[in-house]
Amino acid sequence: MKKKFKPRIKARLRKNRQALNKNIDNFFGWVKGAKLVELKECNPEEDPVRPELDNKFRTGYGRKIFGVEYQGEIHAVMCFAYTNEIPKSVEELEKLSTDAFLQTAMRDQSGGQIAIAYTVWSKKKGGGKLIVKEVFKNIKKSNHLNRLVTLSPLTEMATNFHERNGAKLIQINETTQNFEYKVM
Repeated sequence: MKKKFKPRIKARLRKNRQALNKNIDNFFGWVKGAKLVELKECNPEEDPVRPELDNKFRTGYGRKIFGVEYQGEIHAVMCFAYTNEIPKSVEELEKLSTDAFLQTAMRDQSGGQIAIAYTVWSKKKGGGKLIVKEVFKNIKKSNHLNRLVTLSPLTEMATNFHERNGAKLIQINETTQNFEYKVM
């Protein structure tokens, strides 16, 4: 009886291990085919960080929306402002991005030198980390951007997210905190 039982257990374990490995591959398989795209708009109601900001704000002077797209569907979103200084609030972000945009409007149309990520969210597991990674690659390739800084809420979730993705806390403000991802 012992001899028949052992092979069955081994076979079942082997089958379960194969099924688990296949499920993990399927779970993160979408990441390999995803690409970063610039969006004209997003659904602000899906934004868990700053749902009060409408698309007019998100695409205003010196501001853009990027998404990670896979098979025609957006799985993560990140909104940016391009500035020459680090903002401490959303109001300051708006002023600094508009100012940087207007300063360069007559020169090279490139905007500010610092990319400020002020909101990021993911609709699918792994999307947040992927969009940070893809945006980081684009900033490294850019001619005018030399820093990637966040304008994050004062939450443990934001702190954990940025620290897990390699950012360093550079300052804590009254209602926000700034993390910086090393570009060079």
